[in-house]
Amino acid sequence: MTSCHLAEAPIKKVAIFGGTHGNELTGVFLVKHWLENGAEIQRTGLEVKPFITNPSAVKKCTRYIDCDLNRIFDLENLGKKMSEDLPYEVRRAQEIYHLFGPKGGEDFYDVIFDLHNTTSNMGCTLILEDSRNNFLIQMFHYIKTSLAPLPCYVYLIEHPSLKYATTRSIAKYPVGIEVGPQPQGVLRADILDQMRKMIKHALDFIHHFNEGQEFPPCAIEVYKIIEKVDYPRDANGEIAAVIHPNLQDQDWKPLHPGDPMFLTLDGKTMPLGGDRTVYPVFVNEAAYYEKKEAFAKTTKLTLNAKGIRCSVH
Repeated sequence: MTSCHLAEAPIKKVAIFGGTHGNELTGVFLVKHWLENGAEIQRTGLEVKPFITNPSAVKKCTRYIDCDLNRIFDLENLGKKMSEDLPYEVRRAQEIYHLFGPKGGEDFYDVIFDLHNTTSNMGCTLILEDSRNNFLIQMFHYIKTSLAPLPCYVYLIEHPSLKYATTRSIAKYPVGIEVGPQPQGVLRADILDQMRKMIKHALDFIHHFNEGQEFPPCAIEVYKIIEKVDYPRDANGEIAAVIHPNLQDQDWKPLHPGDPMFLTLDGKTMPLGGDRTVYPVFVNEAAYYEKKEAFAKTTKLTLNAKGIRCSVH
């Protein structure tokens, strides 16, 4: 049986990032707690480091100071000459890169969990950046199974032209964790509990893997981004319609051609065009108004992973 399983190197170093966006408080709250008392995130033989990624934004309870820390981990920004004239988050990105990267370097981190909240009704969401990553598909399958019957969705952000350059992307295995709905600057006990469980199950999976447990081939359902949709706008670029009540809070639910998307102030409904059913996510996300994104269209598909085992067993 063992020959059917891909041998993967053991996981040695894991980081848990909170406060990448300073007003998404669940990750901030959990990471601050684990910095004081990290017993629940420790696993035998594993180095687990909780870390506040954007302390200045956390202090001000704002998403960022100068620019979005979760969009600037690209070669251009990471390669800029360090100076006080650089935006705060670019300087911070370089510091984080040197602390936790570079990918494949001597001291790099195998896994980075980046903890986020959304104002959208997305529940427990895992964000995947690579559809061919057997280890992460196996991990996500384990988390989804462990959380059941609580739903846990997988958002695949692999796209030929949409590049995210996320904070976590410096790890071999980057994991975005997004839990909502929760307003910015607010803590909800139910959301806190869900995120805490997701991290617990993820660390348990890594522990079982390191201990030699073999994971047979598996499949997971994912929602792959197609495109981002802006609000309708007038000639001055101002928003001319809002998310339709029928679409509000309907993340992950099918949106069919002809279904309402937007509603104008004079009561006109603007429906979905085209000929394909899509699955909207980040519907009416507060942080995305500045990015001109009302929601993202996704398509539903199945990803398969080969069986895996730790190479040292």
